[in-house]
Amino acid sequence: MITLLSWLFSALLLLIVLPVLVLFIQVLLACLPGRSLPSVQGARPRVAVLVPAHNESSIIVATLNTIRPQLQAGDCLLVVADNCSDDTAALARTAGAEVVERNNDQQRGKGYALDYGVRHLANIAPDVVIIVDADCQVSAGSIERLAICCIDSGRPVQSLYLMHAPAGSGLKVRLAEFAWCVKNLVRPRGWARLGLPCPLMGSGMAFAWRDLPLIDLASGHIVEDLKMGLDFCRSGKPPLFCPDALVTSYFPRSEEGLTTQRTRWEHGHLGVILSDTPKLLVESIGKGNGSLLAMTLDLLVPPLALLTLVLVAVLGLSWLVFALSGALTPALIASAGVTILGVTVLLAWSRFGRGIIAFSALLYAPFYALKKIPLYIGFLLKRQVEWVRSKRDDS
Repeated sequence: MITLLSWLFSALLLLIVLPVLVLFIQVLLACLPGRSLPSVQGARPRVAVLVPAHNESSIIVATLNTIRPQLQAGDCLLVVADNCSDDTAALARTAGAEVVERNNDQQRGKGYALDYGVRHLANIAPDVVIIVDADCQVSAGSIERLAICCIDSGRPVQSLYLMHAPAGSGLKVRLAEFAWCVKNLVRPRGWARLGLPCPLMGSGMAFAWRDLPLIDLASGHIVEDLKMGLDFCRSGKPPLFCPDALVTSYFPRSEEGLTTQRTRWEHGHLGVILSDTPKLLVESIGKGNGSLLAMTLDLLVPPLALLTLVLVAVLGLSWLVFALSGALTPALIASAGVTILGVTVLLAWSRFGRGIIAFSALLYAPFYALKKIPLYIGFLLKRQVEWVRSKRDDS
């Protein structure tokens, strides 16, 4: 009986370690020299940039000012002022954007705003629709790169979307910036070297107009970007990573804003892992859809803080089991998982994180993970399932 329980425990540990192996492979591939990412060539198509905005008067003008100079004759810049109670719409019009206002208290969320904007754009039917969040800055040339890459590849395209810690931020926010870099730069870069798709990240996303009917935008889903990427993959249009197009934003300065933002992202991601991963694995393997399988494996990797907490917990448990029963295999598997995770984080930091945090700051990471335990307990006891806007610093 003890032997059977040991093997069952070992099998469970292998499942827990699987995301660590996926993460390690992605980071290792990303660190390899050379370039295996898509190049941009061809004629620039006609573009509509769609900006969903909910009470974004503090930042909307700055965002539009980075987009408007990149547009050409025949392009469109559309802001959807969604359930706004401030002057977002008026400021957007002043900044040179076309604005439509949507008011619907029953259907709240970014997905509904996107659907409203796309239906409005049907009057002009652009070649490519590019979605940019209202709090983002779009680097020069990025609109053209996204549009051409989308048309050339015939697939949805995701820009490099990075979030930075505001000046003067504490160690916790700088660690969050490093974790975001690993998630949105390192991992997609690694998968792209194998020709595999990347998840959609919510901002800096480009879609061919003809492909939009493949997905249902009208959703209050808490992580609508993840859902869209999976839906496109199911339809034979796996998203492509285009790191030459850069979109950036900043983490909120306020603790309330950080907590709201982090809860929405992580509860949404964990909810998708639990509810969708089993059927996605069955579907991708059953239909021989390698792109969907790759996206599912990527989806399996939880936030770094949670992955660290789980591995440390099972490490302690497995060695306790060894002390009580002499079962060594589970302890070795857990120890290997912790070691691989440590090597992976160090590898990612050495190649991509030196400009974000000092090496000594990585020593604080376990304490940062411990501080997020209430967030994960909240997922178990009172999961956030509705979209909630992150509070800005002055709103």
